[in-house]
Amino acid sequence: MSPTAYEKRRISEFDSYCKHVLRNEAKDIQRQLARKRKVEISFSDLSDMDLNQLYVFDDYKTDKHFFHVINEKVALQSSHLSSALKKLSDTKQKVILLSYFLEMTDQEIGEALDVARSTVQYRRSVALKELKTEMEEHEHE
Repeated sequence: MSPTAYEKRRISEFDSYCKHVLRNEAKDIQRQLARKRKVEISFSDLSDMDLNQLYVFDDYKTDKHFFHVINEKVALQSSHLSSALKKLSDTKQKVILLSYFLEMTDQEIGEALDVARSTVQYRRSVALKELKTEMEEHEHE
């Protein structure tokens, strides 16, 4: 059965209508993409300063390891460093914490711990050697 002239015309009209709808949809999509390109910027086009404003780091107390030394609380984020510090003797631990984290001078540390300045210097150098050894041993954990 071949289609009649009326059916052929209806098929042609439907075909034309579908092409018209698809053409208009394509134009709408192109206009919408052009509008987006005007207001949106790719991350690769942003400067470092702008990128740094787009994120934050969450700071949780559970991520820190706390040490108490002379009525001060010292928080360390590095679990590797804190576990190495815990293996030091109490006096060496205090010297390292006071010196590097509370930024006290040898004289101030000596007065706080009631020892000579040279003793503080000696304890710090020995403690640093022990820390280095400990951290190198457990570096790949």
